[in-house]
Amino acid sequence: MPIRPLVKAEHAFARLGRWRRLSRCYEGGEASARAWLEVASVGYLALAHGRLIRSPHTASYNGGREEETMADPVGDIIGDYRAFAAQQRDRLLARGIDIRPYPLSHLAVRVPEWDQYVHLRTLLERHATANAENVWNGRPISKIVLATPLEVLDGMSVPLIELIPPVHQRVYKMGLEHLGVVIGDEVDAFSREHRAALTGQQFQSADNEPYYVLFEDFTHVKFHRRSLHDASVLQHGDTFDGFVHVDDWVPQRLVTATGPNAPLRRASASRSAMR
Repeated sequence: MPIRPLVKAEHAFARLGRWRRLSRCYEGGEASARAWLEVASVGYLALAHGRLIRSPHTASYNGGREEETMADPVGDIIGDYRAFAAQQRDRLLARGIDIRPYPLSHLAVRVPEWDQYVHLRTLLERHATANAENVWNGRPISKIVLATPLEVLDGMSVPLIELIPPVHQRVYKMGLEHLGVVIGDEVDAFSREHRAALTGQQFQSADNEPYYVLFEDFTHVKFHRRSLHDASVLQHGDTFDGFVHVDDWVPQRLVTATGPNAPLRRASASRSAMR
C-alpha cells in the first residue's frame, strides 16, 4: 500500500480512538458498534469544521484552538502536549519556579508495552529527521528529533521527544510524563535557590544529572545542565544522522515473587542506520 493512504488511515483511526467508547471493545453487537462509530465520525467532522460548542466554564490550556489541534499529527500520537506543558509550567509557578527564561530540552513519553513503543516510534519517525536509539538502564530509549519543533507555552519550542518503553524502574505516569528544561551551567545555583521546591536529583551519567520535581500524578519536570540532545552527543557519540535502532532486542519481563522466575534472554545490542 502506498505510504500516503496508509498515513491517512492511521490518522483516521487515531481520531476515532479519541472517543472513549471506541478506545476499547465495549460494544456487544454489530449494530451498537456501528452506531458509536457513526457518532464519533459526526463528532470528528464537527471538530474539524470548528462547530463543536465548548462550554464557557470548561478550562482549556489550548486557548480554544480546536482547528489547530486537529491539524497536529504529533499531538494525535502523543496526546495534548500543549496542555501538558502548560500544566507543568503552572504547577512550577505555584512552587515559585518560573521556567519562561529557559529553553526546553524535550518532552518524554512513556508506554506500558514494548509493542506500543515500536508502534509509536514508527509513527513519530514519520514526522522526524532523526532518531538516536540506544540502550540505557536496561532497555532501548528513542530520542526523536522532530522535523518541525512543537510549539508550546506562547512561542517556546520542543525539538525532541524521548520515547521510553518498559521496564520502568519505578512508578511513572504513562503517556506524557516529563518536560525537560535547560538551565545551563547555573543549574547547581538554580537547585540551591529552589531547593525547597525540588524533589531530588537523578545521576544518569556524568553528562546528565538533572534535578527534578515530582508531582502527585507521577509526572515530572526535569532541570538539565544541557539538553538531552547535547548530552546524548557527549555520552554516546550520537550524530542524529538518520534513524538508528537497536537491533535484535528481546524485551524483558518483570520478575516478581509470583511471576516468571527468569527474564527473557536479551540479545546483544547492535545498531543499524536507516535512511
